[in-house]
Amino acid sequence: QVQLVESGGGLVQAGGSLRLSCAASGLTFSSYDMGWFRQAPGKEREFVAASRGRIGTTYYGESVKGRFTFSRDNAKNTVYLQMNSLRPEDTAVYYCAARSIGTVSTIRDGYNYWGQGTQVTVSS
Repeated sequence: QVQLVESGGGLVQAGGSLRLSCAASGLTFSSYDMGWFRQAPGKEREFVAASRGRIGTTYYGESVKGRFTFSRDNAKNTVYLQMNSLRPEDTAVYYCAARSIGTVSTIRDGYNYWGQGTQVTVSS
């Protein structure tokens, strides 16, 4: 029943911006931590950003800190990832993920639900 649907991916030029959205259903949104991850061909999945369900504290991966902004709209059951100053190395499939707020793992781990992903391609 849990469903996460990403949207907003596309092709942009280096230095451009893109805003990703993730609409969640089938879960009590405020009871879940939400995160964004990405995976490029031949590379391991990488943590991008996340926030805690009730506290709202945000976290960012080293490579995107200062360029990407995570936001959460609990009323709309939607999370966003505003990506600015995009670089070719940001090219990847971006995934939305969810985990229980009681998860013991660090903010980078323990996500049980995943969206299908949305492709982001940054051209040089």
